[in-house]
Amino acid sequence: MKSLQIITSAIALAAMAMPAYAQEFTGPSVGVQGGWNKTDVRNPQSELGPLALEGSKDAFVGGAFIAYDYEVVPNVVIGAQADFSIGANDEIEYLTSVGSVTLDPKRSIDLTARAGYVILPGTLLYARGGYTNARVRTTMTVGGTTSSGSEDRDGWTVGGGVERYVWKNVSARVEYRYADLSDGDGKFDRHQVLLGIGYRF
Repeated sequence: MKSLQIITSAIALAAMAMPAYAQEFTGPSVGVQGGWNKTDVRNPQSELGPLALEGSKDAFVGGAFIAYDYEVVPNVVIGAQADFSIGANDEIEYLTSVGSVTLDPKRSIDLTARAGYVILPGTLLYARGGYTNARVRTTMTVGGTTSSGSEDRDGWTVGGGVERYVWKNVSARVEYRYADLSDGDGKFDRHQVLLGIGYRF
């Protein structure tokens, strides 16, 4: 985690030191993003019922996004974004005296809106929020018998970040997101720090 913080800080400082461009934050864009993902669970609900599972897992996450932004008045930007991401080695396994439980997030889809303010030429500070959905596979082994099931977990996500032009039509961003995918009394939370590169048309 410490190394990720150093990398994130270095990229953010490098982006701020790059020359700004005069482009507005208006129009469609596509891009890729990746970074740190942490999932925290405590007795979550599942297709197999309540799980006696507690733990967390740090992993790498990567994906792609498509977005549209519009500068409604000078320096004020609103937009919408859809993104798809997959984690690597993000399974959470919990061993019990009679078997094991494994929670394996397969992919996630976020549909979010954002609002931001152009704090410097070519630099946008923004907040984000909206809907998230995670496809999760659960595997339970008890007394030598294994059962499994997959489900789509619906939730909400909020966060924010900074985006800056680094070249003509190309911008870089650093963003934090929190997501709550809990159901009932169980806990299923996700934290992410994402670095992204986008191309604006």
